Amino acid sequence: MAEEVKVGDTVKVCYRGTLNDGSEFDVTTADEPLTFQVGSQDIIRGFSRALLGMKVGEKKHVHLKVEEAYGPYRDFLVFKAQPEAFPEHKLPELGTVFEMGNEKGKVVKVTVRSLGEGYAVLDANHYLAGQELNFDIELLEIVKS
Repeated sequence: MAEEVKVGDTVKVCYRGTLNDGSEFDVTTADEPLTFQVGSQDIIRGFSRALLGMKVGEKKHVHLKVEEAYGPYRDFLVFKAQPEAFPEHKLPELGTVFEMGNEKGKVVKVTVRSLGEGYAVLDANHYLAGQELNFDIELLEIVKS
């Protein structure tokens, strides 16, 4: 009987991720698969959960609601920053993505959404927040330790 994926297993998968409009946001291949531990905090919950019970070679299409993916878009994660908050007190360019520490000491990615007179509007939401996601997944391997 073929082994099935369970929580704690390390797996190798390839997938194609799309939005509901069909646009592709990410893709991996068998040559460069995604390797992770099922149930870890490294992967969105819905993606990890979708692998449970899969067998090597199995393919699956999964639709994730917003809550199972990157969560809802949160307005409180959009804020203004003055030039003093940046290196050399210089505002970054529009669209720049960089990392910064939050009040809990966690490093988060932020994107410069707009620039005003003497400030930048930063967005700490994941770029896929508020989106339903679709994945075509193939389980390549359950890695033996």
